[in-house]
Amino acid sequence: MNRAIDWFARNGVAANLLMLILLLGGGAAAFTTVQEVFPEFSLDSVQIQVTYPGGSPEEVEQSIVRRIEDRIEGVEGIDRILGTATENNGVVTAELKRGTDLSRARTDIKSEVDRITAFPEEAEQPIVTEVTNRQQALQIALYGDASERTLKELAQRVKDDLTQNPQISFVRVGGVRDYEISVEVSRESLRKHGMTLAQVSRIVREGSLDLPGGSVETEEEEIVIRTEGQNYTKTDFEDIVALTRSDGTKVRLGEITEIEDGFAENSDLITRFNGEPAAILNVFRTGEEQVLNVEETVKQYLDEELRPSMPAGLDAAVWQNNAENLRNRLNLLIENGILGLLLVILTLTLFLAPRLAFWTSVGIFLSFTGTFIVMQYLDVSINLLSLFGFILSIGIVVDDAIVVGENVYAEQENKGDPLEASIRGAQRVGIPVIFAVLTTVAAFTPLLFIGGTIGKFLGDIPTIVIIVLLLPREEVLLGCAPTERGPREEVLLGRAPTRSGRARRTEPSAR
Repeated sequence: MNRAIDWFARNGVAANLLMLILLLGGGAAAFTTVQEVFPEFSLDSVQIQVTYPGGSPEEVEQSIVRRIEDRIEGVEGIDRILGTATENNGVVTAELKRGTDLSRARTDIKSEVDRITAFPEEAEQPIVTEVTNRQQALQIALYGDASERTLKELAQRVKDDLTQNPQISFVRVGGVRDYEISVEVSRESLRKHGMTLAQVSRIVREGSLDLPGGSVETEEEEIVIRTEGQNYTKTDFEDIVALTRSDGTKVRLGEITEIEDGFAENSDLITRFNGEPAAILNVFRTGEEQVLNVEETVKQYLDEELRPSMPAGLDAAVWQNNAENLRNRLNLLIENGILGLLLVILTLTLFLAPRLAFWTSVGIFLSFTGTFIVMQYLDVSINLLSLFGFILSIGIVVDDAIVVGENVYAEQENKGDPLEASIRGAQRVGIPVIFAVLTTVAAFTPLLFIGGTIGKFLGDIPTIVIIVLLLPREEVLLGCAPTERGPREEVLLGRAPTRSGRARRTEPSAR
């Protein structure tokens, strides 16, 4: 270690180069590192969801949940299976053992679920997804004196507008019920036309389908043929032919049934904002998007495009702004960092030397800028937890820098050669400082090996602390900081002071 200190002190070019790498590389990385509220990671779970319209919780449990559980229990890597049965919906979550290949487990589970042939005919296709802790950036509330349909259509319009912006890719509409087409037929109508309820159900199901029709191969390409017959509106369902009489006349579905284009019956869903009906849009950050840029884009859209075009009586507001929490933590880090640097400069200037105080502060600053370079390499984002790690590191880094700086100054006060004094001052406290840093690193290292969800959630804190502490900073102090030289300390590069105070050149001896 003493040799490393001596080498950096005598090779200022290396220290200057190190300083430029940390300064420029860290500054560039700080603006390109992903910003998010909390770190996004996989929860090592796979979820299977099946919708069963009209199914009671008991029916969903017997015909959906239990059959999925029995089928996937033999998949390698599954630790525990949790099933939930509710009205019209069944969800099975497979929690995986630590170290299991999530992609492979998901593929195996999907293959097993696709082999199930005993699902009810009314059940929809199973949806197999990987469970993550995706965090929303903010919520938008659209509210006012308007019908539920008006609010939902406005929310859909806002969603389309936002997702067209390159800064935002995922927006989810919430707080409103799903659209639903209900077909009601009376007993008298069934008797009049000689039909049963099962026949009407089959007619509705078969009259609203998208069917594949194979493909046609040409010399240049393959053309996929598909029949598009899926209905979405009340008029489309009313035009379905229910039966054809012997004389060629046709009876359409709208003539024998009552069709309502409305919302799913869910009396438990009531959304209010400021006491008025509302629709909610959840805006998420995904991929390489920056959460602060997402927030700025949303606010700009609301102020410049949405509010001027909204109908009278409606308004929009940002609600549950998680991006603001990240901005507040970031501002706290910047304020603490600036205040700490100013206090270090002031303290060292009063008791030591201004030039030494400045370069000590530079070393502290480079420890934090250089951390962003390593963060990108380790795929660590700027989030509430990583910023907390930065805040924890400030006091430790400042203490180490002051200790080294004070000892360098104390050695220079002995009126010896400034360069040699700097080396001796750093070497005298080098081992204690190194072991103090390593002790702190050792205390935070076990946090990196905590398993499960809590380990993934808290992992950014020890990672940042360890990076900041291990980055070089005393090397910058020794190699870049000009040493204080008095009139008796001008012996340098072959120049020695004369009695008159002027320097005369001394030639080396022929011997």
